[in-house]
Amino acid sequence: MAHVKLNEDEQRLRRLLLGAAEFIDRAGKEPVILRWAGGWVRDKLLGTESNDIDVAINVMTGADFITHLKEYLSDARVIEHHQLKEDEVGKVYNVAANPEKSKHLETASVKIFGLDLDFVNLRKEVYSDISRNPTMEFGTIEEDAERRDATINALFYNLGTDLVEDYVGGLADLRNGIIRTPTEPLQTFTDDPLRVLRLVRFASRLQFEIAEETMLFMGNAGVLESLRVKISRERVGIELEKMLRGQFPRRALSLIDDLGLYEAVFTDPSQSAAVPPLRRKWSVAYKCLYDVMQNHSPMSIYDLLITKKEAEYMAWNLAALSPWMTADPGSEVERKKKRYLPPPAKMAWEGYRASNKVSDVIAASFNNRAEIMELKEDILAKAPRASDNGIVGMALRRWELSGSSWKLQVLNAILVDAAEKLAVWDLDKNHDEEAAELQRNFLKDWQAVLDWLVDLDALGAVNVRPLLTGLELSKALGVKPGRWTGAALNECVRWQLRHPGVTDPSGAVEEIRAQAERLDIPLNP
Repeated sequence: MAHVKLNEDEQRLRRLLLGAAEFIDRAGKEPVILRWAGGWVRDKLLGTESNDIDVAINVMTGADFITHLKEYLSDARVIEHHQLKEDEVGKVYNVAANPEKSKHLETASVKIFGLDLDFVNLRKEVYSDISRNPTMEFGTIEEDAERRDATINALFYNLGTDLVEDYVGGLADLRNGIIRTPTEPLQTFTDDPLRVLRLVRFASRLQFEIAEETMLFMGNAGVLESLRVKISRERVGIELEKMLRGQFPRRALSLIDDLGLYEAVFTDPSQSAAVPPLRRKWSVAYKCLYDVMQNHSPMSIYDLLITKKEAEYMAWNLAALSPWMTADPGSEVERKKKRYLPPPAKMAWEGYRASNKVSDVIAASFNNRAEIMELKEDILAKAPRASDNGIVGMALRRWELSGSSWKLQVLNAILVDAAEKLAVWDLDKNHDEEAAELQRNFLKDWQAVLDWLVDLDALGAVNVRPLLTGLELSKALGVKPGRWTGAALNECVRWQLRHPGVTDPSGAVEEIRAQAERLDIPLNP
């Protein structure tokens, strides 16, 4: 049997819970056995601290145990014995069963000594032919282990014996870096298809390999169709967000790619499964992003376009949806509908319930990609318009105002451009010198585009504030404000971009006077 080394708070918690179990036993009940289960045990054995602990109880529900725990803590002698301070035991929350959120049984939650605890009884899952959601029943420790998604998540730390218990071979798999199901894989995934994505997440997070016999059934057509149409998209989104915010998002996307899971995740379950235009070239996009992120040098593509941690998460969302970025946007009538979403944004919402912020980034990236590519070609060709601060700066402002960071939109254009132009992407492993040269030149061209924007001093264009308000401009022109005001203020900003550092607005006013007829400004004759 394996051992874990508890820190000070965990030791105090163990003593407190064992005291409560002994208090319950004195009432003549069946002996209470407490175990810490699943992820905490796994992480502890891997040398990673965790503040989240699932407490499995053999003879009562979590709510019942908490009731007894509160009674135990009502004794002043117990408080003194455990040296409990007033704020070390938090408020108890009972979380109702919600199968759609992977909560199949009522859970009692409380924070003690800064540790987040969920109390629940040992259970087994009973599935029927009429519902994909299991009926939860009290179970044995062996049945509880077998119902879990992976052997490494089916380990238990017995508080009474101070030993790790393993009923399904999880310790060996943990030592060998293997992800496998505790029971027959097809049945495990048929019972809950979301387990396919959970195993992908753990394999990427822990950098483990998925056992061949388990992987064989992760791409099963029936399992994937159930994952696509029967599992709530919120549950899919929770798993995907954890992958993309994790340390190894590229590995997660690669596993989704290799296992053929793409259409089951990035999909509209109300429609027949559709293959996106760039599906075959998806690996080029996410591998390109990975290599861009490895170069953190000053003024690099990464340094210029991914300026915040949250932007990394957004970038991986863009890489995930890149196969849909060249899809047909639909008819003009469809695009004018109030609830219209471009194809990749629709797949983000329907597929994994992406947040509004993520959806806005994806939609703007789709809508402005053609214009971004035009600017790229103008810059590389050194076209006159590419040297005009006003034209370039206003383009950046327009993209920013369309719903998201213009930098992320440019990054999206890079990823889609790579997928459209290059057959493969693997700078580290590619032994085809011609292909490697194409990749280097591809990045060199985009770096040149960004260098041009830096030299043009265009990066700050989105932060330029107009020298005049609408009322001030109207007064300077001697006319009343009207529908022309917004367009005229844009022209003021364009003039400012062409004259950086100028603080006197008179030049901008004269520019507007000169364009009064085009802007439909009713100047007095």
